[in-house]
Amino acid sequence: MSQNTAVRSTIVGLLVVAGAAVLGVLGYPSPATSPSTAPVSAAPPAPARHHSLRPERPRLLGEADGVVPDDTTVFDDDVPAVTHLDPALLRAIRRAATDAAADGLTFYVNSAWRTAAYQEHLLDEAVAKYGSRDEAARWVATPATSPHVSGDAVDIGHAEAARWLSEHGSAYGLCQIYGNEPWHYELRPDAAEHGCPPSYADPTHDPRMQQ
Repeated sequence: MSQNTAVRSTIVGLLVVAGAAVLGVLGYPSPATSPSTAPVSAAPPAPARHHSLRPERPRLLGEADGVVPDDTTVFDDDVPAVTHLDPALLRAIRRAATDAAADGLTFYVNSAWRTAAYQEHLLDEAVAKYGSRDEAARWVATPATSPHVSGDAVDIGHAEAARWLSEHGSAYGLCQIYGNEPWHYELRPDAAEHGCPPSYADPTHDPRMQQ
């Protein structure tokens, strides 16, 4: 081989090496590496999705649970708290309200039928307010014992209407059941003939609440 040929071969070799280096820098495979045999970098695994550990927020209570809108009366047929009352109790309270209207009184409903969920919510609030479940029981029954959950009780407002019922309610079979709740009335059908039975001091004295 002549000297010139050797020089040319050396130059060509250097150019090939330099070209491969440039291609490598630019991110292209070199001619010596076949695309079919080039190593493929595996895509990083997708991060695992973890479910939230926070408990779901309880749904808001509404009219369907027995929440009573302001200024509801015993005659409102579009309020579930009223329409879900025991039919005999509802008839009696409406008869009384009709007669009381002659004295200029309106029977508003502070509370009536409630779902068990609403009753439990009220009980939890009472425990927080009064400091213990025993003390709360003087004002709020459990869902299992509450006559509101069964549709057998109605809380009447305002105070003037409750006072009217305390005087005249027995004629309609409507009786105040608890001494500490002058607004709470239940149906006692025999009261029209025999008068209302003595009231309990509070719900903790009511045998029905001991279940």
